[in-house]
Amino acid sequence: MRHPDSHTETAPAPDGRTGVDASAAKTALCINRLRADDPLQWLSEGWQDFLRAPFLSLFFGACFVVMGHVLLLVAEKAPAYVMTLSAGWLLLGPLLCLGVYDISRQLQKGRKPALGHALFAWLPSAGKVASFAAILLAVQWLWSRVSLALFAINFDGLPSTERALAALRTPDNLSFIIAYCAVGAVFAFLVFITSVIAIPMILDRRTSPVAAAITSVKACLKNPLAMAIWAALVTLLVLAATLPWFLGLLVIGPVLGYATWHAYLSVVTPPTHWHGGARA
Repeated sequence: MRHPDSHTETAPAPDGRTGVDASAAKTALCINRLRADDPLQWLSEGWQDFLRAPFLSLFFGACFVVMGHVLLLVAEKAPAYVMTLSAGWLLLGPLLCLGVYDISRQLQKGRKPALGHALFAWLPSAGKVASFAAILLAVQWLWSRVSLALFAINFDGLPSTERALAALRTPDNLSFIIAYCAVGAVFAFLVFITSVIAIPMILDRRTSPVAAAITSVKACLKNPLAMAIWAALVTLLVLAATLPWFLGLLVIGPVLGYATWHAYLSVVTPPTHWHGGARA
């Protein structure tokens, strides 16, 4: 739901567009003022998209479930490879999300979504999606380095996985747990504010990763309450979806993807040649 006001900010203009006047491009993309209940509206619209394309939704949901199980298996059997596998997922994950966003976009245009179209929706923006994934990978790498440093300082070196988990259950390490969670929260916050609408924007407008990230940050700064509620809802739903055995991701994964697309449309005012968020 869009709530434009008289102080609407202009987001970075997309690049690579043709047939659009330069001055018009600068004002085509604006950030709206959101209400606190808009995140619930996004979820409602995401659920409606799920119902309109149930089989495609379950296909992508199954992909999310498989990814969750692979991560869990690696974490249990070979924790040293978790970061390597996560690096690949930061390239694969956005591709899956782009497929989900494309389904919502096709439904919005009144078209029947197709699996082939959704699977290859990333091709026109492949380089930009990969660049944005590389940025996320760099943040994750830095996050992992800081985490290892905290472990090394607290345990006088890096303990084995079993010994570290056992140590974390003791009250003596409460200060370490608080510090570890605080650092994780800071990095999670940075990832959220730079990516909350960035990837849908890259898909829809082929915007550069930097411009998309800047728009995402501006949207969060202009709507801190709505975006904080959205972040809390996403976190709670993802945590709930992991039980039992990640099966909740069958439904919650696609619904959150669809809701993110609707969040993008609500946050960013479409150009005048769009109708209802879809290109005429």
